[in-house]
This record gives sequence, structure tokens and C-alpha cells, in this order.
Amino acid sequence: MEMKKGNVMMMCVLFGLFFLTLSSCCFYGSSAVEQNKNNQTKSTTGLFPLDRIGSTVAFRVLGNVYPQGYYYAVVMIGNPPKPYFLDIDTGSDLTWVQCDAPCQNCLPAPHPPFQLKKNSQVHCSEPVCAALQAIDDGDYKCEDPHDQCDYKIQYADGYETLGVLVRDIFPLRLTNGRTVVNQLGFGCGYDQHVPKTKTSKTDGVLGLGNGGSSIVSQLHKLGVTQNVIGHCISGSGGGFLFIGDALVPSSGVVWTPMSPSSTSDNHYSPGPAELVYGTKSTGVKGLLVIFDSGSTYTYFNPQAYQTFISSVRNDLTKMPLKVVDDKALPVCWKGPEPFKSIQDVKKYFTTVVTLSFGNKAQFSIPPEAYLVITLNGNVCLGILDGSKEKLEDLNLIGGKKFLKL
Repeated sequence: MEMKKGNVMMMCVLFGLFFLTLSSCCFYGSSAVEQNKNNQTKSTTGLFPLDRIGSTVAFRVLGNVYPQGYYYAVVMIGNPPKPYFLDIDTGSDLTWVQCDAPCQNCLPAPHPPFQLKKNSQVHCSEPVCAALQAIDDGDYKCEDPHDQCDYKIQYADGYETLGVLVRDIFPLRLTNGRTVVNQLGFGCGYDQHVPKTKTSKTDGVLGLGNGGSSIVSQLHKLGVTQNVIGHCISGSGGGFLFIGDALVPSSGVVWTPMSPSSTSDNHYSPGPAELVYGTKSTGVKGLLVIFDSGSTYTYFNPQAYQTFISSVRNDLTKMPLKVVDDKALPVCWKGPEPFKSIQDVKKYFTTVVTLSFGNKAQFSIPPEAYLVITLNGNVCLGILDGSKEKLEDLNLIGGKKFLKL
């Protein structure tokens, strides 16, 4: 999904119980319609009429795709409220911050650890604890309903956090101008185990999965928002994140159900997809695609990746670009002169890559969204070989590199 205002372009991906694509976004007042083959405008909202609550929570997003390589949301917690930088992760449920409970092993981070208040612990008898421990690995299971709710979470990159579930104030400003103050359950992470690092670029994680312990589910149960997430990234860095459906256009939306049974966890997946390069099918079908904003990169499985990179190289056969080694990414080219921006390479890279989910939806990735300009002035592919990360079967659409514009 793309939207434009003047010279600003943003890519938007929306998640929730349903996955949607937009031909354009209406956040800046532009129309949002889908064109059929006869160039006739049609509304597709009827595929899944939204029961609009009319409220949406918006968060500021900071960071960039390169050289930082990560994005984070600014979330206010506590009374008085204090800001925390949280990694945006649709691949996990629990929102947590480093917390002085006291800290057993807290990493240097942008902000001091959250100060735990008395009587703020969530007990084992509460539903949000049961939802959290349902995804635990079994080390922290409640034996007494009056016990505090402990947890341990391990991420795919080896990061492990231990903590206790607590509840505190989240002052949330809605897009209609109102501010709501809700007590939400989140993790007080007092023991961090991180491979190969002694510092943290963020204060914790904003878990946006579809499990019962996520902030999204909690806000929905409180009647504040619908189960819709929008993640919009600017080509110049930063962007915004929203929870709720008030900003979703009333037309031009194509909805398709997620497939919770397609993976062993709560990742968002629209189901199997076909890889299309330009307007032609590559013959690569049945791809298991998951959307995970917590991943730094986008990964294709070996078959899809080799097909994709071969197609790109074929397009560049007669172009004045040379393959070059660049420590930033595995596959890079240099031009006659060092590239300064994506605009400099648009004449060389023109093909859109599409993941087609049958008649349900299309997810298009233009060249601006799969290319990265490095500090060396080279252009590199931001889609990587999943086999290098033991992703033999999965095709993982990351929320960082694939949104580069």
C-alpha cells in the first residue's frame, strides 16, 4: 500500500483478524479505490463490512531502515506518564519494558527501567495471565491462582527475557482528539539474556500479535478499538503505527481472512501465495507467507529467492551496473557514480514483485521497497535468502527492510 502527499511517500501494511491491501491510503485525504480490468472504480468494503467503533490509537514511529536497521514506537506508560521506545513486533503477543523489580540483568537502554509499583502484579487467576502462559515454554506455569504471573519469552534471534506480568496506566491519545486512560497488562522484564550484545537500542517490545495478552486484544476487550493494526513507514525514516479502524478507508479495501493454522504460533498469515515478477507468474506457488514486523529483513525460501534474484539479474543484463561486495547486504551493485538515494536507481530497477493470494488479495512490493542504498553509495537487495537463517519453508515479510522507500 502506498500513499503520497507532495514529495512524501509512505508504505502501509495493515493487520488484524483480516489482512488488507489498499490501492492508496486516505490518511492524507487521497481517494482509496481499486480499479478493475476495465478501469472502472469499485468499492470492495462489502467483502468485510467494518463494525466501526470510531476510535483509533496512534503511536509515533522512529528509526530508519538503513543504517539503523530498525523502527520503534514511542509509548507512554505510568502516572505520571514516561516515554519508552518499544520494538514493533507483530510476531509476538506480550508488550514488555525493562523493569526495576529489582533488575537482575537489565541492559543499558534509551530510558531508565520502569519503576514497579506496589500491588501492580497480575495474579495467576486473571485471564491475561492464562493467555500469556499459554504461549510460554512451560518453565513458568501457575500452581496457585493467587501467585504472581511470571513469564519467560524466547525470541527467534536468541533474545530471552524473564519477568512478571503487571498492570499500569497507558494514557492513549485517540485520533479523534480524545485521550483515554486504561490500565493494561504488560511485562515487567527484570532479567535479560541477549546474545552478542551488552546494550539495547530499545526499552522493550510492543507485542502486536493476535493472542489474548497483546495490547491489541486488551484494547479490543475494553471496547476502545477494533482488532486492526496499521504500520506506515516513510521513505525518509519514521512513520506511525495505529490500532483501530477509524483511519481505514471506507472503500478500496480488500480483506482476506488470516490463517491461524498455517503456523505453529500466532503469526499473521493470509495463507499460501504465488510469486509474480512483473506481470508474469514465476511458477513458484504455495508459498507460506507470514508478516512479522519484528524481523529486520524480508526472507524468501530458497526456491522463491533464487527465482527472484535470477529475475533481477536478468533485468540488469544490459545495465551499466557492476556486482560489488558491500558489508551492508549480500547482493549489491555499484553504478557509474555513487548512488545517493533510491531515486537514482529507479531507471535501473523497474519491476514490481507481487505475492498473490489467489483471488483474495495482492501484496505488491515495488523496487523502492526492496532496495537499499548503503553508505558506500551502492544499491543492494533488501530481500534475503531464508535458508541462511534456517527458514527453509517460511517466507517472512519483515517490517523494516522491505518497507524501504
